[in-house]
Amino acid sequence: MKKSIQFLFLAFVAVALASCDMFNKTTPSYQLSDLQGLWQENNTEHYVRFTKEQSDETGYLYGREWDEAEDITEDDLLPKGNGWFKYLFETTGNLTEIHLMDNGGAEIPKVYVVTVLTDTELSYYEKEHKSIKFNFTKVVTTK
Repeated sequence: MKKSIQFLFLAFVAVALASCDMFNKTTPSYQLSDLQGLWQENNTEHYVRFTKEQSDETGYLYGREWDEAEDITEDDLLPKGNGWFKYLFETTGNLTEIHLMDNGGAEIPKVYVVTVLTDTELSYYEKEHKSIKFNFTKVVTTK
């Protein structure tokens, strides 16, 4: 009888633990529509815009980034040159950016992991260098 009670107690504990959040980790799911738009980094003059503009048939879209502290505005960027990038966003949070360079058409890939994406907040880090983190706030514009 004593062993039956111990067994039932252990079975109850196992069921309780299995229903705990620590065993039911799910990968967060994000929406591309939340990513698209204009973002400002930490109240600085560094901006990133994720557009809906298709770059090619591979599914990449265009984005742009600039820093107004360096007297560069979005209008200063040459189409598909410095400041432009192609991006691919997975709803699991992987964000691949391929930065386009004017000098010889070089394409420099970077992979980021999104940790927060809401309609007003964006945070991600470099996959290769986890200590390099970015935090943005969405900017409401008419552009």
